[in-house]
This record gives sequence, structure tokens and C-alpha cells, in this order.
Amino acid sequence: MNRRKRLTFWGADENDDSLPRAVMDGRKTVTADTVADYYKSYGEYGDGGYAPGDIIEVYDLKQRLRCIIRATEVHTIEFGNIPEEVWRGETFSSAEEFRECHIRCMPHLDLHDHFELVTLHFELVEVIARDFAR
Repeated sequence: MNRRKRLTFWGADENDDSLPRAVMDGRKTVTADTVADYYKSYGEYGDGGYAPGDIIEVYDLKQRLRCIIRATEVHTIEFGNIPEEVWRGETFSSAEEFRECHIRCMPHLDLHDHFELVTLHFELVEVIARDFAR
């Protein structure tokens, strides 16, 4: 690969850029995915399989580069035991709020207490574009 890895944060629709904005504001420092999906590419703007030390371009749903992050840690956790650094890093007020949101966002999965997720912890390196005309 002759380019940086890429990641797209999903939102409610193509105009929802709340997650890239939370990253650029320094509030969002963690993202989580299923073990099966974490290691898969999901198109030109999502490489998957991010590892500590990776420098990653973050795109919004309109495929606009918003910022650059550095992967710092990757962990496997259980859905019934969400560490505080994960739910806070995902911008939730509690582990229960984290679980409720992920159940809504992943209705096709049976998210039981022992279901495993992979968490990517990261730090903001550079803001590229804070605002775009819609």
C-alpha cells in the first residue's frame, strides 16, 4: 500500500458528520467494531485492520478528508464489560449508553454479554478540514 490507511466514521445519513467532528474536537478517541468486521476492508475509504502506530486518514460520509489520526492501541473486549476508557472515548456517558447505541446500530447481531468487539484507540494528529459548505 503506497498511501496512508483510511477510515470512515458512519453517521445517520451522508450529512451526519458528528463523529468526524467529535474526533477533530478531541472528544472521540476510540471506535469499536465486531471482530469479524474490524479486519475487513470496507471500500476505498475504509481499510480495516488498523494497528498501533498506523497513521490514518479520516473521511466523512461524502468522502471528504477531515483529519489524520494515529492508532495507539487495539483491544478485544466483551460487550457485557465495556471499560470506562472505551465508553468515554466513544463519547458516551456510561457503558449502558454505549451498549444501547450499539444494539440500535447493529440490530442484525445478537450482542450478548460475551460478544467480542475490537476497539481502536487513537489520537488526533492533524485537522485537515473542520467545516465544509453543505
